[in-house]
Amino acid sequence: MAGKPLIMVPGPTNVPDRVLRAMLKPMISHRSEEFRRLYDGIRENIRYLFQTDGEVFVLTASGTGGVECMVNNTVNPGDRVIVPVFGLFSERLREKINLRGGEAVEIQLRYGTAPTVDHVEEALERAGRVDAIAIVYNETSTGVTVRDLPEIGRLAEERDILLLVDAVSIMGGDELPVDEWNIDLCVTGSQKCLACPPGLSLISVSPRAWEKIENTRSRPFYSDLIRMREFAMRRETPFTPAIPLFYALDEALKMIREEGLENRFRRHRVCAEAFYRALEALGLEAFPDREVRSNTVIAVKTPEDVRNSEVRRIMKERYGVVIAGGTGSFRESIFRIGCMGAISELEVLKTVEALEGALSEVGYPLKIGSGVESVRRFLHLDQ
Repeated sequence: MAGKPLIMVPGPTNVPDRVLRAMLKPMISHRSEEFRRLYDGIRENIRYLFQTDGEVFVLTASGTGGVECMVNNTVNPGDRVIVPVFGLFSERLREKINLRGGEAVEIQLRYGTAPTVDHVEEALERAGRVDAIAIVYNETSTGVTVRDLPEIGRLAEERDILLLVDAVSIMGGDELPVDEWNIDLCVTGSQKCLACPPGLSLISVSPRAWEKIENTRSRPFYSDLIRMREFAMRRETPFTPAIPLFYALDEALKMIREEGLENRFRRHRVCAEAFYRALEALGLEAFPDREVRSNTVIAVKTPEDVRNSEVRRIMKERYGVVIAGGTGSFRESIFRIGCMGAISELEVLKTVEALEGALSEVGYPLKIGSGVESVRRFLHLDQ
């Protein structure tokens, strides 16, 4: 990381040099055989990443654009969609459904907690007719992961209800076997756990979802999944893709395949646990309930009498480490650390060291080195 800032926000993440170099390849026509071969390899590796045999697509758009694509291809005006709301991005999912003309049947939860299968089942019983369940698997704003997603998927299949999943900040960093968990549409973004530059959304579509998509009224133009499927048969995209980003995605997906999903998930899980142990050693409190803490977004409460923005300024200017504050009303009350993509013991140690130093400078009482020592002990770095 010499000479570079260490970007430890919950996306965009640090991008390996190998992925950055891929973007320097010569430009090609998106209607050429060279592009078709590129797209073939990308889609094959996306299926590996998503653990799906279904159709997969790449959209030149941010993660938000991908989630909007998912909603606009499946929600008709008047459709009733259950949406657990437990953070900013689930709020946005609710808003997208309502703007589409659907009726978001909201499950309102305390931020820092996650919806359970019981919450969803109770909502289904109260709501009567329901057309879909839409859920954020990993709430980036609160550092919460929905650990009941497999059970919610089984429930959706039993009730013959579509399950739409926003996995923007977790796909590639934690377990998410799309087919096994009965997920009908799943979306992620390139700039999070894939360690790729921002600008692409990846989408999977189950065979069961196509009937609904084909009967969706007023289909979108740019993000029409039916048009994407037609062009995919020719191994192309409907509109001009961001070709340098496709090169980067191709390389990032190859790196994921070389590492193997289980190894990758283990690496994220171990680094997350190292962060949580270090924070505890520093007397800091994680924002989410323990049983739903994310392995990809570490959210921690700002200590009393500490200015969140000042700590982050010192970390950036003095230590070259960038972390995030909270969002919305939680802007000053939460620190958020991205534990995703190119994350290893090096990044954990450097981030904890910077946080310790910055907290000490603003007068927070701590024993310098206690967080770093906790990480070293957990990761067996002194042996």
